[in-house]
Amino acid sequence: MATDPVCGMFVDERPESLQLIRENRTYYFCCSGCLDSFASPEEERRRLARRLAVAWPISGAIVVLTYAVGSRDSAVFAGVLGAVVQGYAGYPFYVGAWEAVRRRIGNMDLLIATGTTAAFGYSVAVIAVPGRLPSADYFDASALIVTLILTGNYLEHRTRLRAGSALRRLGELLPRDALVLRDGGERCVPVGELVVGDRVRVAPGARIPADGTILRGRTHVVESILTGEPGAVEKSPGDSVLAGTVNGDGTVELSVDRTGSDTFVAQIGAVLTEAEMSRVPLQKTADRIARWFVPGVLVLAVAAGLFWRFVGGATVSESVLVFVTVSITACPCAFGLATPAAILVGTGRAAEDGILFRGRDAIERVAQVDTILTDKTGTLTSPEVSVASWVTAPAIGEGDLIATAAGIASGTDHPLSRALRRAAAARGVVPRRYEETIVDPGVGVRSRSGDRRSAIVGAASVRREGTDVAPLESWIRTVEGRGESWSAVVSDGKLLGAVSFGSALRPGVREAVAELRAAGVRLAIVTGDHEPAARSVAERLGISEVHAGASPARKVEVLEAYRRSGRRVGFVGDGVNDAPVLAAADAGFAIGSGTDVARESGQVILVRDDFGGVPGAIGWAERTVDRVRWNLVWAVGYNLVLLPIAAGALVPWFGLGMYRWLPIAGALAMGFSSATVVLNSLTIRRPRPADLLRARPAGEAVSTAPG
Repeated sequence: MATDPVCGMFVDERPESLQLIRENRTYYFCCSGCLDSFASPEEERRRLARRLAVAWPISGAIVVLTYAVGSRDSAVFAGVLGAVVQGYAGYPFYVGAWEAVRRRIGNMDLLIATGTTAAFGYSVAVIAVPGRLPSADYFDASALIVTLILTGNYLEHRTRLRAGSALRRLGELLPRDALVLRDGGERCVPVGELVVGDRVRVAPGARIPADGTILRGRTHVVESILTGEPGAVEKSPGDSVLAGTVNGDGTVELSVDRTGSDTFVAQIGAVLTEAEMSRVPLQKTADRIARWFVPGVLVLAVAAGLFWRFVGGATVSESVLVFVTVSITACPCAFGLATPAAILVGTGRAAEDGILFRGRDAIERVAQVDTILTDKTGTLTSPEVSVASWVTAPAIGEGDLIATAAGIASGTDHPLSRALRRAAAARGVVPRRYEETIVDPGVGVRSRSGDRRSAIVGAASVRREGTDVAPLESWIRTVEGRGESWSAVVSDGKLLGAVSFGSALRPGVREAVAELRAAGVRLAIVTGDHEPAARSVAERLGISEVHAGASPARKVEVLEAYRRSGRRVGFVGDGVNDAPVLAAADAGFAIGSGTDVARESGQVILVRDDFGGVPGAIGWAERTVDRVRWNLVWAVGYNLVLLPIAAGALVPWFGLGMYRWLPIAGALAMGFSSATVVLNSLTIRRPRPADLLRARPAGEAVSTAPG
């Protein structure tokens, strides 16, 4: 995997892959900037700037010679200068035109090369055979057209580079070298030579060279460039780190787990590249039009020139100008840029928020979603168990209960024990110290300190052991009604109280659900968990539709029932356990993507591991598709209005004399059309307003019976 430095794309370095990208860009972007070579952005800018530095002063001199001097000698000199513009400044257009002819497709370069060559060639003929043709020459028109369009390509090139900033930043994340610990010493090696299992030392402030696991040291790592999450994340031995992130305040040693194209940053780059190269369904009609557009324009140009020559009484020179005007005014660039410009900007901006779109039609599918079905555990709630509530027996202090429970839990690494220790630490309670801790499988945990015996006993065993929990019956009914599990805390046979366990809502879930509901998006929980637990979460979030106890197959059945009612259904899940329903949904949102980005089943990958990315994904998709639509409207409208004018629609009112300057005006208009499409796409980068999600129509009741 490598980075194409022109447009920042992650590409396969095989020659056939590079050729495919060249062909794709030549046809879809309709400019020769990337075809010329795979240079760096700065090298490409300098190359275009050099051509413009030659073209502009020479074009200006040709205009002066044509209109201020106007002699035959000045015309000959203008022709010599015009040849420089055609051959040097216009060289990329001829290369692009040859590629189009060789592959039997049409592109903007073919129209530019044909039109300007016709104007220049006719002018040469006027000079070469005086008296045989009208004396007018058009060296000024051919030179200015090449110069203006090259200027437009230069500006478009810079704009596309700005649009692809997210991709280029990814390509620049990895450091060049890494400090590897081998054979008892340290060795600085290129990052490309790292292999899985290498031990790497990373100094404070340095970028991490590969995905790995920390073996020694503690630090804080800034991961915002990949996840969009602000602030630094604490890392200690056993924690994973990602290539391209920045090591903070501590020196660490890590074991390399993934290198090269297997790293998380490379997989993100591959996903973004796939999105950039994709064609949303909205573009299919434009593709069919563009396929025949250039040949059609050339036929129209020839027909218009012949019509005005033999029917309209135009001179040969005027007929040539009609041909040139039609060729230059047409703009397949706008058709080609409509989708990729918007997709590139939209996917790049979403990636900065930790949202990745996958698949050729992911953007449009996500934009159409009006119903969200979501898993519960690990999606709405944290995958880790947490303490939901405490209750003390009469005459027992809460501090005593918490200290005892946390002290017993200190002797084991069970998930419930970790939850108790976290709860005690959050309350600033110091756990009691016990000399011995024994795990009693299926019952609980028992600890001893001197003659004191304490235990945490699960709900299924507490009554069997004879512990009187009557004082807690009301609390027990409440927590069991919420679907929470609970355990009693006893010491020397005396009940101290009880603690219930549940899954806490993920941060930002409430806000995300509220945003979706405000936009009219229908929400339902579809989970394999039992009914009380699912209902408890649903009530906390204000979600009325719950489908509990659902197997993977049942989740697909529920989704299909919503779809049969006419809804566009998205499913939010962990991307692994929910793979079947994620694949079956109109749009699958994969949470918990980890480092296996390329293997996820969803169309959207939420890198932050956060349900809050769901409304953001829908909002960015809507905004991107909206720009694609407007780009296509502009591209079609531009050609529908200006091509008839170029072909002579205004001649009855203004006469054929207007064609002296109309080719130059057409070149300006063509450049303006492409610039408008790109600039319209760049508006996607504005911060997403809170009310970006458009309102959806209210849905009807859905039957979820199988079949």
